[in-house]
Amino acid sequence: MSTESNIAAFRKLIEVGFTKGDLSVADELVSPDALEHQRGSKPGIEGVKATIAILHEGFSDFELTVIKIAADGDTVWALNRARGVNTGSVMGFPPTGKSFEIDVFDVARFEDGKIVEHWGVPDQLGLLIQLGLMQRPQPVGAR
Repeated sequence: MSTESNIAAFRKLIEVGFTKGDLSVADELVSPDALEHQRGSKPGIEGVKATIAILHEGFSDFELTVIKIAADGDTVWALNRARGVNTGSVMGFPPTGKSFEIDVFDVARFEDGKIVEHWGVPDQLGLLIQLGLMQRPQPVGAR
């Protein structure tokens, strides 16, 4: 597959799957035995579906937007922005009703038009701080 088709497939997963919450797009775009390198996420199609479901259960109006994207051969790199309102349990914490906006870096490797490997780095510290579940760390010496 071309780099352009890999970018289009990645965008579709983000826009249709993650933003709209359509779990069926994972069947089309993710390999059943895809490797997952993001901490806490499960592998394969079912892992992607579970992640999408968890995000939509924890955050009303959840949205993931591609900000920058690049590809080389079988690999796509993307800077995404996630936002929403915390209306459900997240990481074991009760809902806060607060909104958040964080950056998420993703790398996806494709084979035959499907994701076979993924690395994701969401700003989880920023998320916890914005939701009021953790205080912003103070610089050493600041009081």
